[in-house]
Amino acid sequence: MEESNPKPKQNVEHIDFNSKAVSTPLLKRAKDRDFLTHLESYLAKRDGVDKLLKISRYAAKIALSYSLLPQTSPLHPRLKSFESSVGLSRKAFRLGKFVQDLNALNALRAHHPISLLSLLAYGGEGLYYFVEQLVWLSKTGLIDHRHLPSLQKISAWAELVGYVGSISLKIGDLKKIVEEEASLDARVEELRSEGVGVGKEMEKLRQLAEKRVMKRLSIVQDVADGLMAAADVRDGKGALTGPLLMASAGLLSALISTHKNWVSC
Repeated sequence: MEESNPKPKQNVEHIDFNSKAVSTPLLKRAKDRDFLTHLESYLAKRDGVDKLLKISRYAAKIALSYSLLPQTSPLHPRLKSFESSVGLSRKAFRLGKFVQDLNALNALRAHHPISLLSLLAYGGEGLYYFVEQLVWLSKTGLIDHRHLPSLQKISAWAELVGYVGSISLKIGDLKKIVEEEASLDARVEELRSEGVGVGKEMEKLRQLAEKRVMKRLSIVQDVADGLMAAADVRDGKGALTGPLLMASAGLLSALISTHKNWVSC
């Protein structure tokens, strides 16, 4: 599970599950900055490094799923070992990450009662990140390995619940953005008919359009990650659990998250 990131700084109705709000100034700044300076800023964040590892891991999974390398090739076991090692390394980047979800819930509670969807989204993700720490400790040998299957099952269910809540919240957010765009569009037409300038309104429309695109990308990312979580819950059995499909979903999620983090840093 992504997404990604400090949440309390966004609106209290829904603190975006995996991304920061992206405004025109941020996009402009991302275009104007020196590439190496921008890259340094991106890699200074653990989410930036984590997503690059995620891209590497799922690209390797796709190569293995497609059988691009024959199993007799000496590179095949190396690539498999690389994929497994990167997966374990990524878990280390989740240490303490559950705190951001506690902060998100506290920020919501400070303004109004926490909704069920918010509790599912942030509670599910927070539990997932907390249990993932234990999974990492078990895989590295500090916790008895016999507890690993139970921990992984709890982690998978918590992740899935978190994505159900997150997707539901984001769909609601997207509807509000579309409604706001329609209302502002009507206002622009009204002002134009009166011969009044619409510079501010057009800028607001442009920002809303960017926000709508980023929200849709965030929903696609959550659906991809949710698909993988559902497969984990079912132990990779049943429909929509094929290795190539899962690897492709993981790579899609990683690319979207990388784009969002790059633009916002």
